Amino acid sequence: MGERKEIKITTVEAKRQMDIIAQLSQHIKDKNLKFCISTFGCQMNAHDSEKIQGMLKQIGYIETDKEAEADLILYNTCCVRENAEKKIFGKLGYLKLLKRKKPDLLIALCGCMMQQDVVLENLKKNYRHVDIIFGTYNLYKLPELLQTRFETGKAVIDIWDSHQDIVEDLPSERKYPFKSCVNIMFGCNNFCTYCIVPYVRGRERSRKKEDILNEIRTLVADGVKEIMLLGQNVNSYGKNLEEPMTFAQLLREVNAIEGLERIRFMTSHPKDLSDELITAMAECEKVCNSLHLPFQAGSSEVLRRMNRHYTKESYLELVRKVKEAMPNIALTTDIIVGFPGETDEDFEETMDVVRQVGFSSAFTFIYSKRTGTPAATMEDQVPEDVTKERFNRLLDLVNSMQADYMHTFLEQEVSVLFEEVNKQNPELLSGRTSEGLLVHAKADHSLIGQTRAVKITENKTHYLVGTCL
Repeated sequence: MGERKEIKITTVEAKRQMDIIAQLSQHIKDKNLKFCISTFGCQMNAHDSEKIQGMLKQIGYIETDKEAEADLILYNTCCVRENAEKKIFGKLGYLKLLKRKKPDLLIALCGCMMQQDVVLENLKKNYRHVDIIFGTYNLYKLPELLQTRFETGKAVIDIWDSHQDIVEDLPSERKYPFKSCVNIMFGCNNFCTYCIVPYVRGRERSRKKEDILNEIRTLVADGVKEIMLLGQNVNSYGKNLEEPMTFAQLLREVNAIEGLERIRFMTSHPKDLSDELITAMAECEKVCNSLHLPFQAGSSEVLRRMNRHYTKESYLELVRKVKEAMPNIALTTDIIVGFPGETDEDFEETMDVVRQVGFSSAFTFIYSKRTGTPAATMEDQVPEDVTKERFNRLLDLVNSMQADYMHTFLEQEVSVLFEEVNKQNPELLSGRTSEGLLVHAKADHSLIGQTRAVKITENKTHYLVGTCL
C-alpha cells in the first residue's frame, strides 16, 4: 500500500464493494459504532460525502455530528485554497489528542488534498495517527479500505493517478429527500493557471446519458423534485462519449422527465456556453431562472494569463445573449482578486464588469497560490495589503448591487421550495426561489419539501422575508 497507481476498473467493481459492505455489516453488527464526516470545498465534494454516508450507513455505522463521540472520523478535503489545507492540518492535530483517549478511533482522509504528493508525504511523516487515506478516483473503494484496515490493523494508503471508468449504483445518503445532486461528468480539461482541480480530479470523463437519466428517474420516483447537475464544466459534457452529445441535448432530455419540477446546474465555463445551450435553457420550463457563470477577472490580459480562453468583451457579449433570451435571469459569478500581475487598471476592469452585468450575487476570492500550478511561479505577485484593499472595495460593490437586486422582489410573488426549519426562528421555514434566492416565511413544518407561492414583505442583502399565499 502507499504507491500511486493508474488502474482501469470495470463497473462490476460496484457489486464487489457491495459484497464487502455486506461482510462488514456482519462485523460491526450491534456494536453501535458512530461516524462523523466533515466536508470541505465545492458541491462536488458535498455530493461525494453523500455517497460516503450511504456506504457507511449500509455497513451499519450511525451518523453523528460530534467528533468526540464518533468511532470513525472522516475528512473529505479540498485543496483549491490554502486556508482549507491549513484548517485540515490543524484539525488533525486535535484528532491526535482525541485518539490517545480513544485508541480504537479510526481516522480517514479523502478528497482533493490527498492527490498532492507534497501533502501525502507530509501525512506519512507527521500524521501517522491517520488510518485510511484515499483520493478522488477511488471513492467507491472505501468499504474495501475499511476491511483491509480491520484485517491488518495497519494504516491503509490508496492513491491513484487516474482511472477511466465510472462506477455506478453505489448507495448514497441525500441531505434532503426532495432535492439531490447528480454528477454528469468528472474532471476538467481547462487547466486555468491558478487552479489545481485538473491535477487532483483528472481529465474530463462524462457519464453515459442513460446512466444519468436512470439515476434522475429513480430519484424522482423517490420524491426528489429538484436536481442539480454537477460537473467542473458542465458545458463541455459529452465530448468524450462514444456517441457524443451536447449538454444542451442532455438538458432537454432531463427536462422531459415526468415528475421533476426544477433543474439547476453548475459550473458553466463561459468559453463553452453555446447558443444552443442558451436556447435550451430558455425553452426548458423546468430549468431554474438562474445561471452561475464565473468570469474571474475583468481584464482581458489577466484572463489571458489565467488561460480562460475568453475576453472581457466576449464575456459581456455572452451575458447580453443570455439576458436577451431570459430577461429576468439571476446571474451569479466567481471573481478572483490579486492574481499575479493584476494592476489597478486591471482591477477597475473587474469592477466595470460587475457594474455592467448586475449580478444577483458573487463569490469573491483572494488569489490563493497553489503549488504545482503555473500561476504560483509567475512574477509580480500582488502584495497582500493591496489585494485586501481591492477585495474590500469589490465586496462593498457586490453587496450594494446584491441589496439593490433583492429590493426588486419587494411586494412581488415568488415560488419557493421550502427546505428546512429556520435555524434562528422555528416558526419560519427557509427555502429558495427559482433564482436561487433564500426566502424565510412563516409556514407549517408540513410544507418542507413543497413548493409554495410567497409574497415578499421584506428584503435584506442576502435573503428575503415573505408571507405564504
